[in-house]
Amino acid sequence: MPRWLPRAMVLFLVLVGAFQLADWAFRQLIDLFVMLLVSFFLSLALEPAVDRMAARGVRRGVGTFLVFVAVGIAVVGFLAALGTLLVDQVAKLAGDLPHLVDNLIDWINRTFHQDLSLGELQNRLLKDSGTIETYVQQAADNAWGVSSTVIGGLFKAFTVGLFTFYFTAEGPRVRRTVCSMLPPAKQAEVLRAWEIALAKTGGYLYSRALLAVVSAAGHWVMFELLGLPYAAALAVWVGVMSQFVPTLGTYLAGTLPVLVALTVKPVDALWVLVFVVVYQQIENYLLQPRITARTVDVHPAVAFGSVIAGAALLGAVGAVIAIPAAATLQGFVGTYVRRYEVATDPRIDRGEQRRARRELRREAARRLRRMVGGDGARRGE
Repeated sequence: MPRWLPRAMVLFLVLVGAFQLADWAFRQLIDLFVMLLVSFFLSLALEPAVDRMAARGVRRGVGTFLVFVAVGIAVVGFLAALGTLLVDQVAKLAGDLPHLVDNLIDWINRTFHQDLSLGELQNRLLKDSGTIETYVQQAADNAWGVSSTVIGGLFKAFTVGLFTFYFTAEGPRVRRTVCSMLPPAKQAEVLRAWEIALAKTGGYLYSRALLAVVSAAGHWVMFELLGLPYAAALAVWVGVMSQFVPTLGTYLAGTLPVLVALTVKPVDALWVLVFVVVYQQIENYLLQPRITARTVDVHPAVAFGSVIAGAALLGAVGAVIAIPAAATLQGFVGTYVRRYEVATDPRIDRGEQRRARRELRREAARRLRRMVGGDGARRGE
């Protein structure tokens, strides 16, 4: 036996054991890594506001606390408005349930030539009382599991909030700590990448928040004119869902007001649908290009694909952070990838050539503004 063989076998076993240990540790800590990732993206979104407050003399800890309070008030107000709407609709549905059941039985009898009655349905339901009791017993047995899930979710939310607070309040110190472990040549690249992530993530989320406010205000005016119940809550729902849920958010947002309008007056549902479609076109062609011109405009197909990829990788958490991640990646590509003008080719449409040249000029202007600032860019142009 060669002398090196026993050592090689021992080294191989040690490496296999180390790999198994690392794999076990990663699986145990995967939830912590996901929470840290979510906290990092949230801190990127909140840090620009804290930086503005710090520039005016507010301590970063106090500024972070004030930003957290403002975000918390907005989230609580949104959930309270939707909760009030949901409770009212459920109570109204419970009150109208006997009438709805009678109408349903009449429709079944007319359509399928049956002779059902409410008393017969009640007798069948009473015969199946054993099955109902079984379901109730199973629900009671699962009550502890549901409670533990809720408690675990609250603990994760608290953990994410705590890490987000620290990442936001100690943002400059975190960057200095990371850069202190790198050689000087790499520190500039890390800081540049960090600044791109801050600008793109925060700018994208703030532009979406502004669009959500404008959308909520416009829909609130329309719903008030139509006399819909809970017009403010429905307007907030439309604004938030249409901006923060890509592609499908517009349709999900418009469904609830249409359903509420159907319960009041069917004609109002048609007016609500028309207004939602018209406003979406106005937003796509007039408002969104102006508001997102200074940040980053993620193409709807890219946003939809990033959400699918994020959900496949990390579930609901990945779907939430997918669009900021895509915006950051697009910022990296726009900064580090060099673009060239398309060569003249008769097979290429002239309109496409003009659009490509305009895009190159805009990219050059954006780089110039980043280099010398807004006033200097205007003088240079």
